[in-house]
Amino acid sequence: MTDPGSRIDPLAFFRPKSVALVGATDKSGWSVATFANLQVNGFTGDVYLVNPKSPEVHGTKAYASLADIPGQVDLVYVMTPIDVVPDVIRLGAQRGTRHYVVLTAGYGEVGGEGAVREQELLDLATELDVTILGPNGNGFINAADGITPYGLPIPQPLIAGSVGVVLQSGALASSVLSFAQSRNIGISLLVAMGNETIMSVTDVVRGLVDDPKTKAIALFLESVRRPEEFAEVARMALAAGKPIVALKIGRSVKASRTAQAHTGALVGDDKTVDAAFAQLGVIRVVSLEDLIITAGLLAETGPLPGRRVGVVTPSGGASEIIADRAEDEGLDLAEFTPETMAQLTEVLPSFATPNNPLDVTGYVLLDRELMGNALRIVAADPGIDFVMMLQDLPRQTADPDLALQLYTRNAQTIRESPTPIIPVGNVLTDINETGRMIQAGSQYPQVAGGIEHGLTALGHAVRWSEVVRRHGEGQQEPPRVEPVFPDGLPERRGSWAEQPAATFLAANGVPMVPSELAATPEEAAAAADSMGYPVVVKAAVDGLEHKSDIGGVKLGLASADQVREAVEEVLGAVAAAGHDGARVLVQPHRSGGSELLVGVVRDPAWGLTMAVALGGVWVELLGESALRVLPVAQDEVRRAIGSLRGVQALQGARGTEAVDLDELARVITRIGAVAHALGDELVALEVNPLRASADRIEALDALVTWSGE
Repeated sequence: MTDPGSRIDPLAFFRPKSVALVGATDKSGWSVATFANLQVNGFTGDVYLVNPKSPEVHGTKAYASLADIPGQVDLVYVMTPIDVVPDVIRLGAQRGTRHYVVLTAGYGEVGGEGAVREQELLDLATELDVTILGPNGNGFINAADGITPYGLPIPQPLIAGSVGVVLQSGALASSVLSFAQSRNIGISLLVAMGNETIMSVTDVVRGLVDDPKTKAIALFLESVRRPEEFAEVARMALAAGKPIVALKIGRSVKASRTAQAHTGALVGDDKTVDAAFAQLGVIRVVSLEDLIITAGLLAETGPLPGRRVGVVTPSGGASEIIADRAEDEGLDLAEFTPETMAQLTEVLPSFATPNNPLDVTGYVLLDRELMGNALRIVAADPGIDFVMMLQDLPRQTADPDLALQLYTRNAQTIRESPTPIIPVGNVLTDINETGRMIQAGSQYPQVAGGIEHGLTALGHAVRWSEVVRRHGEGQQEPPRVEPVFPDGLPERRGSWAEQPAATFLAANGVPMVPSELAATPEEAAAAADSMGYPVVVKAAVDGLEHKSDIGGVKLGLASADQVREAVEEVLGAVAAAGHDGARVLVQPHRSGGSELLVGVVRDPAWGLTMAVALGGVWVELLGESALRVLPVAQDEVRRAIGSLRGVQALQGARGTEAVDLDELARVITRIGAVAHALGDELVALEVNPLRASADRIEALDALVTWSGE
């Protein structure tokens, strides 16, 4: 059977011309709310009520069955007991209805028999070729078109706008809507997903990307259930220039899934989500307030041209707060040009200083033109990419006409400015009726709620805009590798220790330190003589990952006698640890440069994920890594390297020679490409250390763990 999700038309689903409420009853708050929502919020189509036991519900004629309804039904909203749901859907399908919202609970969310019932519902939808939102979902609010089959009361006024909201939590949907309304942020569509048995978050997002009424998308996610589909629609949104802002819960650090590799300590479920979102251009926030404020701001502004911000405010104290938070967000409070400063001096009171942030002072209460004049001058500065204007909407006013004139002038200045001007409020407060009246009458733009959340939103907007620009300039493609397996390698199961792992990687284009396998002290000494001293001796034993833990590594050996002695000690240590048939690897001893760890592990949701970190003691001291979900292109790896706090160690800090970071990125990209090419066979691949110096980049040790037992 075909997955019905592949045939879902979200925009058609959310624009029904007629709705039937099946299970409507005066005894149910859900039924009362759903019917009232359709009546109050502008739905112009037919609403049919179905109740087999009552001829009248909610003061309106009720039908005993869907079969009795005289007209076409585009959407059936199901509120019946769980045993009745399949019959309702079958009868609706016979009448030609393909779209259903199932409010009824008791499915997979309760486990056991509920999970069985949910599978039966999926099978039924597939059989009948119908689309279901839910079950266990409150429905949706199409504010743009006034269609609101939603099972909880909708606070008034319902403000239509351009933010699409998709939530995996029905309980939070009303709170998110109330907060958006409190900030006068209009929504195009809000959907409470329920169990996503048929229609998924990605289905709805795909529709919102195509929807011309939606300019930004806000997601509340408990999980990303279909990562590949999510990645696909996120790339579609990025190409369309539509920001996706996501609050993804579950940020707690979980234990490593790959005990065989050091990489496991650097890769957690939530870190992988961060990496995936960053690569896909999805803005991740940590609060419901930031979710709505950021989406609302970006719906208003679209991409911003750069990080250089000019700030105009009537408060010196606010200027200091803004300066601190701008630095936190990586925004550049650029110095004004001399020309800008001269022009500002002409319009500012004598006690004001033309700095950035610009405090125009409380003199704005006397000079009604001051704020607008300052905005125009700052916006014209060639070193400014956008302007942050600190101005709240009024909560009360003694002279509404005068306030309307003031905000109308500032709104015109904002509209006519060639440089984006973005209003931000001082604190996060509700916009009351006075503010709504002034905003509507003056056509004043959206005001981001408070300095804290406003600057958080601006920081997100700037970073997202940079991703959009890179995407528009053309993205590098990840390299494709057809893996090569030289003769003599062991079967691909369990773990490959250094010797087979290094042989495999070298054959696939990863630069490896020269190595020679030896079974006796004499063979090792001969190998060292041919290489030149100093050398390293390492244990070579299948299944032994952490050689140094048992004394299986000897460094800096400067003579044949030292090599022979080291081999005896290493073989003895390995035997004492219970490993038979050990041999040793002899390698040149490399000194200088910097060590990195490059590891790949399998995330259960997102698949193979690569971590890059400074190696050696830095792994423990910094505890940081840059993660990327595979496959990944070289330019993205280069950005990953640049994001490490310790990157200065690679750039020639304190007189050391700088590493060629582009070449380093090329090598790391190759490691990732080889790992990705192995697909489901691979559990983990680690190069530790990868030594990088001014003259050479090569791997000194490696480990591969296969999925086969």
